[in-house]
Amino acid sequence: MNIRDAVTAEHSITTTNAIVEYIGTDAARFQELVDLFLGDDRRLAQRAGWPLSYVVQLHTELAAPHLERFVDQLERKDVHDAVIRNAARLLQYVEIPPELEGRVLDICFRMVEDQSVPVATRVYCMTTAARIAEDEPELLRELRLMVAKHAENAKPAFLNRAKHLLAEK
Repeated sequence: MNIRDAVTAEHSITTTNAIVEYIGTDAARFQELVDLFLGDDRRLAQRAGWPLSYVVQLHTELAAPHLERFVDQLERKDVHDAVIRNAARLLQYVEIPPELEGRVLDICFRMVEDQSVPVATRVYCMTTAARIAEDEPELLRELRLMVAKHAENAKPAFLNRAKHLLAEK
């Protein structure tokens, strides 16, 4: 399979699943997809995000060498929302290394707080922030306060994730 051609051909769950299956745990194939996701072609980056996040969900170990660049995507203003959304989505599944935790937590807090950010991205950031903060009661309390503040006027996806976050553990 030519990953570039597959990503370009059709944007569907069928194509996404075929790409995910083709890549499997192959780091070289995964690198091809990462290159499309991080590349300058906005449409290719947008379309590569969906299968990329699915591969990472299944094979988190493949993401480790690329984590800092995935985090960089969250702060870009020149990419499609799908790139940011899928970067946020994949971060939910991986272990964030200590040297990136502060940066990722800051980005996630800002995105959860910013109501102009699409709800899916905010929800993924909420989950990632909660995972990072789970052993830090003060950070978790701050996140819960932020989420509670925005829950009143939030969309169902935000409310559903907030319900789980706000439930005491």
